[in-house]
Amino acid sequence: MDTTRSDAAPGFRPTIQGYLPDVVYGANDGIVTTLVVIASVSGAALTSTVILVLGIANLVADGFSMGTSNVLSVRSTLTAATRPPLRVASRNGAVTFAAFVLAGLLPLSAYLVPLAEPVRLPAACLLAAVALFGIGACRSLFSDRGWFVAGLEMLTLGTIASLVAYAIGAAAAALVGGAA
Repeated sequence: MDTTRSDAAPGFRPTIQGYLPDVVYGANDGIVTTLVVIASVSGAALTSTVILVLGIANLVADGFSMGTSNVLSVRSTLTAATRPPLRVASRNGAVTFAAFVLAGLLPLSAYLVPLAEPVRLPAACLLAAVALFGIGACRSLFSDRGWFVAGLEMLTLGTIASLVAYAIGAAAAALVGGAA
């Protein structure tokens, strides 16, 4: 018998476990794609205003796209007997959307508060790193994964994506600048 979280409501753990993939999927992509926008725009040496405009547009549009894609994914089964109703699948999509937007706001918040310009990109990276590791580590509460390994896995993959985006932004700026 599992005695962890015995103080929680009876359906809490199964409910979280049922939506955990949606939360992780949405949160990871929200953090990474927002940081990718920040890193690529920073790599291209564009303004903080551009970062905010693209970051907010990314949060809403990509978050909605991910949520609706999750609904379609959940409903993509071979038979009507195993296909969940749209209303049920929409819960998965809403969880993905909410996780994407809330987690994606973390790195973007470095540009929403008054910080010195040279501090913003490092602050966004630090906020993203802490969030990636923290959300990754939280997966261990509802799985058989160790918290450190789960956190490090999510942090590592998010860092790689962000470094690639920064390099692409810098290279694109150099190409465009060189062609002008």
